[in-house]
Amino acid sequence: MFEGLSSRFEGILKRVRGKGRLSEQDVEEFLAELRVALLEADVHLSVVRSFRDRVRERAVGVEVSGALNPGQQVVKIVLDELTGVLGGETHRLTFAARPPTVILLAGLQGSGKTTTAAKLARLLKAQGRNPLLVGADLQRPAAVEQLRTLGGRIDVPVFSEATDPVEVARAGLAEARRLGRDVVVCDTAGRLAIDDDLMAEVAEVSAVLEPDHTFLVVDAMTGQDAVNVAEAFHARLELDAVVLTKLDGDARGGAALSVREVVGRPIAYASTGEGLEDFDVFHPDRLASRILGMGDVETLIEKAEETFEQEKAEAAAARLMEGTFTLDDFLEQLKALRKMGPISNIMGMVPGMAQQMKDVDTEVDERRIDRIEGIINSMTPAERADPDVIDGSRRSRIAAGSGTQPGEINQLVRQFREMRKMMKQMGRGPGRKAAKARGGKKGRKGRGGRTTDGGPVLVDKKKGLSLPGLGDLPAGLGGPGGGLSAD
Repeated sequence: MFEGLSSRFEGILKRVRGKGRLSEQDVEEFLAELRVALLEADVHLSVVRSFRDRVRERAVGVEVSGALNPGQQVVKIVLDELTGVLGGETHRLTFAARPPTVILLAGLQGSGKTTTAAKLARLLKAQGRNPLLVGADLQRPAAVEQLRTLGGRIDVPVFSEATDPVEVARAGLAEARRLGRDVVVCDTAGRLAIDDDLMAEVAEVSAVLEPDHTFLVVDAMTGQDAVNVAEAFHARLELDAVVLTKLDGDARGGAALSVREVVGRPIAYASTGEGLEDFDVFHPDRLASRILGMGDVETLIEKAEETFEQEKAEAAAARLMEGTFTLDDFLEQLKALRKMGPISNIMGMVPGMAQQMKDVDTEVDERRIDRIEGIINSMTPAERADPDVIDGSRRSRIAAGSGTQPGEINQLVRQFREMRKMMKQMGRGPGRKAAKARGGKKGRKGRGGRTTDGGPVLVDKKKGLSLPGLGDLPAGLGGPGGGLSAD
């Protein structure tokens, strides 16, 4: 969603970083470019003005004039202020002292309330809670049935009945207490636009439930109109926080950058995909970092910890360093990687990766990964354990079984062999000759016993580093001139 804005910000800040001194005129030119970039991203005008004023106040003051590198200091100021626009601190959900904790979801039709209810219930269940979903949306056909289907997928019970929304809310709360459920997530009806009937119904449901948290579900694709919707609901319901949906869309992102500052309520959660697992706590500092092209290492680590089993990952890493890593291991890691989300999203979390991928005009196509999985699954266990046994007839059989060409089999095997060789070199170092040159096989006495050279792994400048079946990595990430040294 923020690709366009991120690209503009990176270009603007790149010019600022290179300046050893910043005059007031430089700052004004820089702020004018920021203003245009934010307006093009459909950010609310009042937010743009306040953001610009705060950056100007800090950029022309003592904070920058006394800095060793004024350009980098301005980048830090922009990061701080952008984080503030998005909410500053992460909103943490608090739970009632006497269960159940009641969460009411409100919003317009089509904003994704029903799916959000299930996603939130899944997240709370993963945190050790026992949620109950209440379907109080009796306006939209099959809304309750949709909620029941989603609830079945995450093994969370759903309560609803064919009466009216207020009675459903009252009975749902009683059912949660009877079942000993400690969280109630209530889905309410929406309309295509704000009207008195909608507001009256949601207000009545809220009066019955007396929710601990009232969340407004906002479609991030709606741009500035999301701010008007949030203001209208806040005036009637006294919102506690906002949930942004469809952050994986191709809209310009103005809603995310506007709703917090205009409405004065934090963004609690964000939905980044269609899957029920594509939903998480909203971290303003992390999103600001990604918008400025600085990546999001914390989220990447968290996703990896959720997806990869530690013991299996450590065993696979050990085999990789020993040179005994097989295509079965590679396939298992590839499947775990895909569970973390779209590959493009994961790469966006690596600092500098988004810009690198854009510069080399490279994009990882998910269908290419499907083809890799198909190729490996078409191999016999012996071929996956030792790809060197694959000859011409075996290549033809594997290609026919996976719907690919023999040349693709060759490429996958060659790149896998190169990767395994390089990782084995990384684990063992240059070998015995270097050890002898430093004083024998076991190293000198009293020197810690290290017998291999330190420093970077040698990578061919022309070839770079390839991921099997996915092609060469861009510069800076193991390719020519990248982070793995070729010197």
